[in-house]
Amino acid sequence: MSRRSAKNAPRSTRTVSSRVTSRVSRRKFLGSAAASAALFTIVPRHILGGAGHTAPSDKLNIACIGVGGKGTSDVNAVSGENLIALCDVHEGHAAGTFKRYPDAKKYNDFRKMLEENPEIDAVTVSTPDHTHAVAAMMAIKMGKHVYCQKPLTHTVFEARPPAPGAPPPPRAAQTVATQMGNQGHASEETRRICEFIWDGAIGPVREVHVWTDRPSRGLFNEYWPQGVGRPEETPAVPDDLKWDLWLGPAPERPYHPAYAPFRWRGWWDFGTGALGDIGCHALDPVFRALKLTAPLTVQATSTRVNKETYPLASMVQYRFGARDSMPPVSVTWYDGGLKPPRPAELDPGIEMGSGGTLYIGDKGMMLGLMILPESRRLEYKPPARTIARSIGHYKEWIEACKGGEPAGSNFDISGPLTEAVLLGNVALRTEMREPLTKQVLQWNPEKLEIVNLPEANRFIRREYREGWTL
Repeated sequence: MSRRSAKNAPRSTRTVSSRVTSRVSRRKFLGSAAASAALFTIVPRHILGGAGHTAPSDKLNIACIGVGGKGTSDVNAVSGENLIALCDVHEGHAAGTFKRYPDAKKYNDFRKMLEENPEIDAVTVSTPDHTHAVAAMMAIKMGKHVYCQKPLTHTVFEARPPAPGAPPPPRAAQTVATQMGNQGHASEETRRICEFIWDGAIGPVREVHVWTDRPSRGLFNEYWPQGVGRPEETPAVPDDLKWDLWLGPAPERPYHPAYAPFRWRGWWDFGTGALGDIGCHALDPVFRALKLTAPLTVQATSTRVNKETYPLASMVQYRFGARDSMPPVSVTWYDGGLKPPRPAELDPGIEMGSGGTLYIGDKGMMLGLMILPESRRLEYKPPARTIARSIGHYKEWIEACKGGEPAGSNFDISGPLTEAVLLGNVALRTEMREPLTKQVLQWNPEKLEIVNLPEANRFIRREYREGWTL
């Protein structure tokens, strides 16, 4: 018998965009006749092991999709639960994880893994970006709790209901706990930034500038290439790689090491570029502190861009309307080593850093948590810590799966952030360069469309290869 709670309850049919966060207790099934007739007995944890011991019946059955690369740390972070199945299309890349957890079943196709193991309670998704939504949605529709790496989806549409503007399906009796993998949401710094801004440390904030050195650093391109064309060579697919499964919903193309196992981030078909990679980290405190949701407009400029990869460097500007007592604000993103002008208020000798955030308010500025100018920094008394502190990014999700509070970066929180980030990528499309010199993109979040440039809406969603669907 499965240890899943409310095993026979109707499965949730909500999309990633519905961002479900409520849970049902795993112990509710104890009242069922089926449970009474079970061949095993669930023993209270205090009998088994005393304080602090987790009884086997209190552990989640977790399956992990994508267990090499970043997936390695995600698997390790939830390994205190029951790891019952691991899935990766590149066996050599995932070999270390497979070896570390020999008792877990091994799969190459997550669809087969989910279908063959109904006892799975929760799933982690750590694949390349283009597979995030299809993997997460399959698990959600089956009633599994989901932890998904950032960005939550590959396109804006994937983070919304099946039809633009359609209301989400009714809440089912059993819903799921969710978390996106932007670990900084659980950090102390994010909370202090919120507390400072909400306390009026620099007055109403009207501008924010956020920058990163990615996609590359220095001469050796330590991260991944962008601004390049598709390779012409067609080398043989490695024996340990299931290339068709790696492609998943993406368009067919020959294998090349320029894509896998890691350098996929810069390709339009597979990744979301520097903005998608770092934006869900760096823009998260901005969204939280300034209570942002959907932007009103977005515009972008960049180095040369093509239909294969994201540009070497770009600037994306979002404009948001007033929220509660907060005034309208512009948020400008810089990548590829670009930065905003150095503030005159910044003390000589202090570096802006290869990545950072500058908040500009009516009474001063904040470079991260450093208040500028010095006179304002000296006169300001930091506020008390009023926001509840995190128990830990992964632990938040685990506890939510077991009936605790929603995780901090659940899909209600991370969904709107992902949408805004990916809307910036629409503005970077090579097809948009000429129109964007004449206008900004005006966004209607209710209709899920760019109202003043309809031809741009084809980049809000994508077509899937046969056999792949939300």
